[in-house]
Amino acid sequence: MDFGVGYFPTHDGMRPGEVARMVEERGQDALFFPEHTHIPASRESPYPGGGELPRKYSHCYDLYVALTAAAAATTTLRIGSGVTLIIQRDPIVTAKEVASVDHMSGGRFEFGVGLGWNREEMRNHGTDPRTRTVLMRERVEAMKQIWTQHEASYQGRFVSFDRIWSYPKPAQRPHPPILVGGDGPTVLDRVLAFGDGWIPDFSGDQMFGRMEELRARADRPIEIQFLDTPVDPALFERLAAAGVRRVSHWLPSGPCSIVEPALERWEAAIGQFNGG
Repeated sequence: MDFGVGYFPTHDGMRPGEVARMVEERGQDALFFPEHTHIPASRESPYPGGGELPRKYSHCYDLYVALTAAAAATTTLRIGSGVTLIIQRDPIVTAKEVASVDHMSGGRFEFGVGLGWNREEMRNHGTDPRTRTVLMRERVEAMKQIWTQHEASYQGRFVSFDRIWSYPKPAQRPHPPILVGGDGPTVLDRVLAFGDGWIPDFSGDQMFGRMEELRARADRPIEIQFLDTPVDPALFERLAAAGVRRVSHWLPSGPCSIVEPALERWEAAIGQFNGG
């Protein structure tokens, strides 16, 4: 089982490239960045974590700019979106961005996608929350066509285009792994419909049963990762035994004096798991 970290790359904390270089040098396998284009000031949608929404949500860099900086600063680190809010994005533009980052990084990109939780944010992008699941599927399917076809077309309810050329294609074939985020009641349907893997947060022991359900329903190999994993070597043992591909842990945003101690705590737990 591999280990990674997540980080909100805010404009007043460690820069994306700096964090990426540090976690690569210290042996982490992957680094994930989240995405929020903005946070509506109305704050009608409650923060899923409870309490006040952390400041970092409204102060992070653009996801794909940050990923480019991380790719340029490293040579072996896997970089990923944790997650891209594809329901708020144009699929043709996003396909170009994903392919560009993957191509420039030498095939090191992992494409986490999710529905999101902030309904006002969705509406500001012209997305109706009631139809976001269908929209997500169509946009991912359309992007697959763009990545894999010289002359791509797609016709759906929400996404429609005829005969386009778009290069570069991703370095990974047929495309970067599509990792579906979230742990809602219908998320496994989305994983099975268009995902190569599932990348939820670890939200408790019920996740072991859901992993079993996913594998029982799948007709192909589906990789499982966890984005937000407690710092617990005993849990690592259970997840490794369950066949989890990678576990990651969110680091706090801020200067190195805040980020590095949190990374050291994560590394210490990994060392205990590995018998060090």
